[in-house]
Amino acid sequence: MKNLRVTERNGNYVIIIQYKKIKYTMNNLIEKRGMTMKRKRWLSALIAVIMVMMLPCSVMAAQETKPYLSLGADLNATEKSAVLELLGVKESELGNYTVINVTNADEHKYLDAYLDKKIIGSRALSSVKVEQTAEGNGIRVTTKNISYCTTEMYQNALATAGIKNADIIVAGPFSISGTAGLVGAIKAYETMTGQKVDSDNVDTATNELVVTSNLGETLEDPEKAAELIAFIKNEVASQNLTDDQISELINQASEEFGVTLSEENKQSILELMKKIDDLDLDVNQLKDQISNLYDKLDSMGIHIDLDSEEVQGFFSKIVEFIKDFLNRLG
Repeated sequence: MKNLRVTERNGNYVIIIQYKKIKYTMNNLIEKRGMTMKRKRWLSALIAVIMVMMLPCSVMAAQETKPYLSLGADLNATEKSAVLELLGVKESELGNYTVINVTNADEHKYLDAYLDKKIIGSRALSSVKVEQTAEGNGIRVTTKNISYCTTEMYQNALATAGIKNADIIVAGPFSISGTAGLVGAIKAYETMTGQKVDSDNVDTATNELVVTSNLGETLEDPEKAAELIAFIKNEVASQNLTDDQISELINQASEEFGVTLSEENKQSILELMKKIDDLDLDVNQLKDQISNLYDKLDSMGIHIDLDSEEVQGFFSKIVEFIKDFLNRLG
């Protein structure tokens, strides 16, 4: 959230800019004394333009979006009834939802490269409810009867895929791993928004979910695995790192989180991060979509902050531009 206002202090106009939790005050923007009406009008106009420019680029239309259901195509009647109950949907109200089916072929298409076919199985059971929410709400995930993937793992992977501002419930008719739930969530989101998720993002997100799930099992701590991957991903997306630097980052992160990684773990994370680096992800968008996870890292003393110097420099340039423009008016 960005906020900009102009006030008057001791005969000077002052710009105050609020960006997220950071407040910048630009003093002595322009002296009030001697300012002509023409300059005042131009100042007002410029500030109005800047405020518009600082609004979020994508704002949801003020209309309700029909919620979407992605159901496993191989659910029998009993299993479907159980899943719908977990998703909070009555069969009599299915007309209020857009319903799509995810087939076992869909699951194999995305997961075969990362999971044994026996693990994926021959029946599509994972089911998902997706509801689009207002700008700024981020990705919120709830799981039911999912034994392998945590909510943080889904959030991480969905953010990598480019999903924004959605409430998602992933459920199985009984305890299932849930890896295929990502496929259903992405498919439902694409149908809901009419926006095709880039295939490279889908592949990387799927890879991320599997790597994080496997790491969680190895560490016997799925939550820490999700936090570790989120931390490393942020650093990789924020910087232009070589493969050697990413490897060193993985080593440093494992020490920071107090975990021991095998060479196989390190290699799988490295290969994942090389893909993430190629996606050119928007770091601020990642943080906005899964702010709960990054806030948690921050509370642990693992800081992933905005580059305040860069932001300060940006705002300073705005002020200098206004001053220079008004001075040219004479």
